[in-house]
Amino acid sequence: MARILVTEKLADSGIAEMEAQGHQVDIKLGLSPDELIKEVPGAQALVIRSATQVTAEVLAAGSDLVVVGRAGIGLDNVDVEEATRRAVMVVNAPQSNILSAAEHTMALLLAQARNIPQAHASLIAGKWERSKWEGIELHGKTLGVVGLGKVGTLVAQRALAFGMKLAAYDPYVSEDRARQLGVELMSIGDLVGSSDFMTVHLPKTPETVGLINADLLAKARPGLRIINTARGGIIDEDALAEAIASRKIAGAALDVFSKEPCTASRLFGLEGVVVTPHLGASTVEAQDKAGATIAEQVLLALAGDFVPFAVNVAAADVSETVRPFLPLAERLGKIFASLNDGLPGKLQASYQGAIGGYDTGILTLAVLKGLFSATSDEPVSFVNASQLAKERGLEIHETRTVTVRDYVNLIELKSGSHSIAGTLSGSKNEPRVVMVDGYVVECPPSDYLLVVRNEDRPGMIGVVGTMLGEAGVSISSMAVGPPVEGSHALMVLAIDQPTPKGVIDQLSSHPGIDEVHSVSAI
Repeated sequence: MARILVTEKLADSGIAEMEAQGHQVDIKLGLSPDELIKEVPGAQALVIRSATQVTAEVLAAGSDLVVVGRAGIGLDNVDVEEATRRAVMVVNAPQSNILSAAEHTMALLLAQARNIPQAHASLIAGKWERSKWEGIELHGKTLGVVGLGKVGTLVAQRALAFGMKLAAYDPYVSEDRARQLGVELMSIGDLVGSSDFMTVHLPKTPETVGLINADLLAKARPGLRIINTARGGIIDEDALAEAIASRKIAGAALDVFSKEPCTASRLFGLEGVVVTPHLGASTVEAQDKAGATIAEQVLLALAGDFVPFAVNVAAADVSETVRPFLPLAERLGKIFASLNDGLPGKLQASYQGAIGGYDTGILTLAVLKGLFSATSDEPVSFVNASQLAKERGLEIHETRTVTVRDYVNLIELKSGSHSIAGTLSGSKNEPRVVMVDGYVVECPPSDYLLVVRNEDRPGMIGVVGTMLGEAGVSISSMAVGPPVEGSHALMVLAIDQPTPKGVIDQLSSHPGIDEVHSVSAI
């Protein structure tokens, strides 16, 4: 059971899911920075939204933290670099509010174009000002999309239905992808100079802070209107206010601000501005999805399993072809550590077959996770596995090939005289060890294995079986690898418990037995 500290309002479904797994969920809303530092010790998970600041000081105080979960997309309130250094996984819910954010963008786009909030305020104040609040149509206008990611793409699709022309700035989107969406790619300078409306959908990073500044706004097409539902700080708000006041920019619709909560701004006094208090993700559906998603990710992290939405692990783009091999890769790492009697100096990880056509970096992390969990008392996760390898001086060489001789897929680990290979077999994708130290064998990667290298002569299997039986060790399966070169064979036995040291010593001293390895993969 873990203690999960929740510091902001989370959907009931997410709370219920974490409690259903037997964890202690402490809900402490509205904590000050000092109060958070006092509450976080002893928590294995911290679940937040956008208000809680997870600083280096908070992470230092949370020495037991395994995971920080952000119920939403943005992570500018989490020191991800420091979390990674401390082997704390950071997870988010990147798809929970994309529909809500896209729809809110369209709502602000329409509200700004037709002056809806201003006209509403005027009418309920007793004024009938039809000519004052004359708007413009969207049809035929050019929408410039800054950031053609998930939300930006959804906005572009919806704007297309209004008959708008589409242009975009996104250096990470190919011409082919843009063409499929009906979008013309251009530089941000050209975009601001040719758009009637411009909508921002970028993450907040050191590179994007202040991206839309006075110099860029000076290049704007007369009458440009700007919408931002992404993150505050990407637009220089003072420069925007000046551009609107001077009528260089016709107006803006903003849901986010440089500092939040924001209850006073020069922008608020300008007639052409529509504002909302960071409502992009504020729908019942988005909050339910965010709560359920973040609960799922936190539970996976606490269980030490693969976490798809871990932002400080290269996990989001893991292929569905590769993902089923993660448990096998970790198990092979554990077995290899026992086979090698500790941590090797160098490790060659080879991925062959269909998996060799994909990015297999996550499989290497799984191998390292297994390797270090078997050789170190330190907590090991996908987050700190690479860091531990560097600290231990472990050289890792990863190779991939789509060709393989006898299997559809194969993972092989080598170092010095030891090697092990495994695959997934049959319709149920059952894990199998298929090679040990160059000998062809086939057995399940059980929690406990006994590997014996012996002379290939009659009676050797009986010797091993008798000694194990006398010690009360049950054999669940056994594979024998015939000699590859010379006159020695290999036995791999799956057993129900660790092999007693006395049996190891007896076997090691028996004539005809050269090597004995007791392998634990738990």
